[in-house]
Amino acid sequence: MFAALHAVLYFVSFGLWRNWAIYIESIEGIILGPRIGFLAAFLGSSIARMARPDSLWMFGIIAEPVSVLAAGFLAQTRWKPVLALYALMLIPYFVHPFGRAFPLWTIMDILLALVLIYPAAKLSKNLFKTDVKKLTIALVLISFVCTTTDSLTRVFLLVPCGFYNMFPGLFGGFEGLYLMFVGAAADSYVEDLIVVIVSFLVGVPLLIGLLKQRSLREKRNGME
Repeated sequence: MFAALHAVLYFVSFGLWRNWAIYIESIEGIILGPRIGFLAAFLGSSIARMARPDSLWMFGIIAEPVSVLAAGFLAQTRWKPVLALYALMLIPYFVHPFGRAFPLWTIMDILLALVLIYPAAKLSKNLFKTDVKKLTIALVLISFVCTTTDSLTRVFLLVPCGFYNMFPGLFGGFEGLYLMFVGAAADSYVEDLIVVIVSFLVGVPLLIGLLKQRSLREKRNGME
């Protein structure tokens, strides 16, 4: 179901530089866990791009499952794998000459998410409790880290992995890549905000509904 939803959101997307599937990545990870969530996102993103190919298909197919993986780990209070993932991608970025040349403000949301990994993991225990306030805080934190993980993965592929060399007509030299990177970073901040809003308006009611269903099921089983 989530793989299908992931694919559908890709088809209906318009506007900014990523597709609407990013708005459910955190929910995928929280509900399905890191392994099944990763698989669902990978299947959904792959099927969508096979049905409607685009030249930058490899970025989404890799970034979307990785961000769901991070959300799944955080939902299980496992912060060390996510921290290792960030270190694995951030260190090569700052070592790369382009990473040192790009403005620092372009990845400030990623650096903020790095700081929030541990608190998000520790507060994730509130995701499956009926305290709406604590549940909301936990979900918003995980959603923010999740969407910035998506951004970080794309940045990692583009710069340290050198994927920009695969598209000379699109990115050109350093100047063209610089302008594209700065513009995409501005869009990314808007998307971060939208993800947080969607998590609050859609994710919280969804998780509360699932909790109520689980509570009713446990009561029914107890009566039996």
